Amino acid sequence: MKENRRDFIKKLTIGGIGVGMATEAFPMHAFDPSIEQSKRDRKARRRSKNQTFNMCGYRAPKLDKVRVGFIGVGKRGYSNLRQMTFLEGVEIVAICDIVQDRIDEIQRLLSNQKLPAAQAYLGSDAWKAVCEHPDIDLVSIAVPRGPLHARISVYAMQCGKHVAVEVPAIETVDEAWELVETSETTRKHCMIMENCCYDFFELLTLNMVRQGFFGELIHADAGYIHHQELYNKTRDLNMWRLEESQKYTGNLYPTHGLGPVCQAMNINRGDRFTYMSSISSNDFMLGKKIAELAQSDDFYKKYDTHSYNGNMNTSIIRTELGRTIMLQYDTTSPRSYSRIHMLSGTKAACMKYPLPARISVGSDWLPDEEVEKLSDTYMPEIVKKIGDMAKQVGGHGGMDFLMTWRLIDCLRNGLPMDMDVYDAAAWSVIIPLSKWSVANRSNSIDIPDFTRGAYKTNTPLDVAFLDGGSTTVRNL
Repeated sequence: MKENRRDFIKKLTIGGIGVGMATEAFPMHAFDPSIEQSKRDRKARRRSKNQTFNMCGYRAPKLDKVRVGFIGVGKRGYSNLRQMTFLEGVEIVAICDIVQDRIDEIQRLLSNQKLPAAQAYLGSDAWKAVCEHPDIDLVSIAVPRGPLHARISVYAMQCGKHVAVEVPAIETVDEAWELVETSETTRKHCMIMENCCYDFFELLTLNMVRQGFFGELIHADAGYIHHQELYNKTRDLNMWRLEESQKYTGNLYPTHGLGPVCQAMNINRGDRFTYMSSISSNDFMLGKKIAELAQSDDFYKKYDTHSYNGNMNTSIIRTELGRTIMLQYDTTSPRSYSRIHMLSGTKAACMKYPLPARISVGSDWLPDEEVEKLSDTYMPEIVKKIGDMAKQVGGHGGMDFLMTWRLIDCLRNGLPMDMDVYDAAAWSVIIPLSKWSVANRSNSIDIPDFTRGAYKTNTPLDVAFLDGGSTTVRNL
């Protein structure tokens, strides 16, 4: 019998749709029984709509030294750890991976930076030991995206650790709620490592919004347009990106474009998402390429299904205050890189891509020299203070280092996170909701309010970044 819409939504709400696949890197494992027993209580709290504790603006006790454990030290995990080797007040306690060569590479990095070797854990279950380590304050998670992002985050917080998790933070609606409720119950931060929020033009325009330059925001365009040859064999033949695109249709990577415009619109801090619709094109490229490769290489035969995510997904989100966001996702078409980052207000507008970034106060873009003057006037203090240093350290032009420095400085000074658990849930939940909408003829679907009404009084992000700033940098 064909499933009706009400039953389908019910399954979505409890996490029965959009479940990410287990990967060879850190495969899924069963929760501790005590966690399983708490599921009924979590659902009851959701129905009650009562917030256990508001993590927005929460100031955790100061940590003079932040002791960090890293789970997943491949390409992204290596980069995250390297950023922290430059910061005073950080101790890298433990590292974990399923590949010995990656662990050896990290130990060489620490030695070259004249830092002590980290305690190493090897194996698919090893992440639990890092979470349980008594001498760790912060767990940094950079395993392939999928169900382990939420699973490890929840376990780490239950073990008394703050969490910094790579994007996206969750794969299902139920995981999003579990992440929120665990953070509230344990009073441990769960920060999504959305580095694009710390890119220079995004910080500039965020401050311009706060200073009233754009007037009242009306609409934003955001996206992740990044041509990637998903069919290329990886070093360890873990083709999780290709498998993800093979199994799911929707926006599979929303937060890079969405995060910065959410901060500009005060999402979860004065406004919130209400509902969305999503539509995908057909796949005109990837299936054909895989079929071609499968003719000469048996490795690709299991991927020759002609069932791939559409080349372009477009989602439209409406907020409680009546603003709209257009969000796009395309990783297969031969296009230049773009996160779009267009903000449209009652007084002005901006657009970052295609480069160079532009600003308008009428029907024409301002001359480059006028944009430079605005940049000098409105660039936030965090960029003025450590922007040049961030460019030296590197990491996507410096935004990675800005994010890492700010994360550690907030923990050391007992400051609220710039991106809290509600942001992690709301920005990432676009994935399962877009899947449902695409599968249901682009019908709209409600977006949960993970703050349970607290967004009405939550304080907007302080873009002056005047608090803290005490974390220094080792000699570069």
